[in-house]
Amino acid sequence: MTSSVFETVTPDAFAYLDRVASTDPGRSCKLRMLDELAVRAGETVLDLGCGPGTDLAALADAVTGTGRVIGVDHDRASADAATDRTAGRGNVTVRLGDIHELPLPDNSADRARTDRVLQHVADPARALGEARRVLRPGGRLVMGEPDWGTLTVDHPDGGLSRACTRYVTDEAVRNARIGSRLARLAADAGFAVPAVVPVTPVFRDVRAADRILGLGRTARRAADAGYFTEEAVRRWLDHLVDGPFLAAVTLFIVVAEA
Repeated sequence: MTSSVFETVTPDAFAYLDRVASTDPGRSCKLRMLDELAVRAGETVLDLGCGPGTDLAALADAVTGTGRVIGVDHDRASADAATDRTAGRGNVTVRLGDIHELPLPDNSADRARTDRVLQHVADPARALGEARRVLRPGGRLVMGEPDWGTLTVDHPDGGLSRACTRYVTDEAVRNARIGSRLARLAADAGFAVPAVVPVTPVFRDVRAADRILGLGRTARRAADAGYFTEEAVRRWLDHLVDGPFLAAVTLFIVVAEA
């Protein structure tokens, strides 16, 4: 029963990003980020770490034909996919580039966004400095990042769920706590931070949660890393399937102004 509920194979990266974007929490978060970005017609907007271009079309609609959208990603396959997806949009350009050293001149953009990118980069502070460099005075950066330390999975043995969260924050995600630290990092980079918006999706269906949070795969990797015993993994996953289920994690939308 348990094995049929939890995914055992890591999904394709592009398919996973599209999957998250199509969920109710994903759509709600992206709409809130777009609202906070406050894009106006004719502006230049950057999508930093654009991946396969999931959000480029919405940004292109927001700037209208008089504006410009530039997607930047360090991964060639992602940049190629984003280029293909936006082939019919003359106001979208995709560039291969490193978020730590953006291929853009100073003061060249009005708006910029990152969506769950900074949790993975080598140096978030440097990336924020680059975003500050390329934004015009008065420009706005909107970032959405989770704090994986807030990951909560209800279980009668709370220690097992805490072990899973510790594994995620210690080993699974490079900058796992960045969501709650992002306002400070943005201020250190020279931004004003007028708003921090916490968004906490709550999952009541174990299959839906696993498709987003990868609970089964994460628990088994935590066991391999010594955070769980194999017997504890079995007990934890069995209860998630058989008992009442609840999981949640908080993502922080941080609004920063140059």
